[in-house]
Parts: sequence; C-alpha cells; structure tokens
Amino acid sequence: MKYEFIKNHECLFPIETMCVVLEVGSSGYFKWKSKPISSRLLLKEKIIYQISSIYFASKQRYRSARITFELNVLGYKISRITVAKYMKELGLRSTLSKKFKVTTNSTQIFGGGKCVEQEFYAEQCIPNLGI
Repeated sequence: MKYEFIKNHECLFPIETMCVVLEVGSSGYFKWKSKPISSRLLLKEKIIYQISSIYFASKQRYRSARITFELNVLGYKISRITVAKYMKELGLRSTLSKKFKVTTNSTQIFGGGKCVEQEFYAEQCIPNLGI
C-alpha cells in the first residue's frame, strides 16, 4: 500500500523523500515497481471485468450464485464464495425487483354500483324563486 502511494505521487514529490517519510527502502520500492504482474492477478482482473459486465447486463439483479453459473458457462472455474468476495470488493449488490401485487379485486363492486343505477324523482316541484 505504501508502494502504491509512492507510485501514485511520483510526479509530485521525490521518491527518496517519500521512502524516508513512509519508512520504506527505496531499493525495495524499485524492486516492487520492476516486478512483473503475476498471472494470478491478471486472472483476477479478467474475472472482475467479467463479473461487472454480467452484473450490469442483468440490470443489477444477479447475485453471486447466478454470476458464478454464468462464469462457469464462459469457462472460468471459480467458486461462489470467491465471486461473492470480488463483488463485495467492487461494492456490487443485487437489487431485487418488487413483484407486482394486485391490490384491487375487479369482480367486487363497492356499493357505488347501486347509486349509479338508481333513478331519482322529485315528489313535488319547488317553484323558481327568481334569485
């Protein structure tokens, strides 16, 4: 982590000064910087890219089990626990869509049907008051 900090701030501060402040050897930093990326780390980056592409293609609904199945179909041999760990690192969580719930019964008539069908008649006529 200290080496990452030094690498990210090389253009702002001298490397030797940052190594002294962070209490790391400059030779260790240069050895770390020249070391090639491991095949395991490259595979992890590929899997993380595939996880995020499957996750967003599924409208953020797939959980780790479904993504694991998709990765196994694509040829990656990976466990559900590892996929869940990578998803947690990326901050990906599935959002479940709410099921459609019917709240009204279309066959039931709520008292309003009787009033519509009624006919009203005035028993006696009220004369026009001219107002």
